[in-house]
Amino acid sequence: MGLRAGWSAKLLGWGAGAALLWAVAVPGRAGLVDFSNNLMAYVDKRWGHEAPVRMNVWQRLVRDNKAATASGRADTTGLKQVNGFFNQVPYFNDINHWGVDDYWATPTETLGSFGGDCEDYSIGKYLSLKEIGIPIDKLRITYVRALKLGESHMVLAYYPTPDADPLILDNLTGDIRPASQRTDLEPVYSFNDDDLWVTGGTSRKGGASNVRLWRDLLEKLAKEQRM
Repeated sequence: MGLRAGWSAKLLGWGAGAALLWAVAVPGRAGLVDFSNNLMAYVDKRWGHEAPVRMNVWQRLVRDNKAATASGRADTTGLKQVNGFFNQVPYFNDINHWGVDDYWATPTETLGSFGGDCEDYSIGKYLSLKEIGIPIDKLRITYVRALKLGESHMVLAYYPTPDADPLILDNLTGDIRPASQRTDLEPVYSFNDDDLWVTGGTSRKGGASNVRLWRDLLEKLAKEQRM
């Protein structure tokens, strides 16, 4: 069944002078990239001086695209930039990178440690696009079976309309292609903040809250925003 039915270069100029300044949190409710000085100090201490630089490039990417989305520019520009940004993070499996079999990292952890796997890329893309202003009903983090690899895999699916052939953001390929062209992927289940879908399109409202690693991820995000 197709996804429609079921379902390392320098990062954007890393090292540019404008990225060397640490961000200052804005008053009020902090957004995804409203980094506090405490968080940036933690990132610097844990992963080194280049880590805050990577964080600031991500911040600039999100904020620039958020402004563009607010002005009515099409979603596709943000999709391409966010997809390319996270795909340049070096791949490491969880056991080698985090010392556990399965770990879902926050974007701060992915960029700070400068490594991740398919789940971390998909999560980073999803959270970034949501922050940019793309409605979450257009986005689904999707577990698939990568048939050529013979293993489980995760991608992000973007639905321009509810019944559209979704576009697939994937670290296995640099380009964004419709699901109908990704015959190498077989969907298993997908979710966003609100819902969980199983193969065949059946949804369960609030089902994403039953995904333990997703709950753990949200707790880590909240902790980062409290720093």
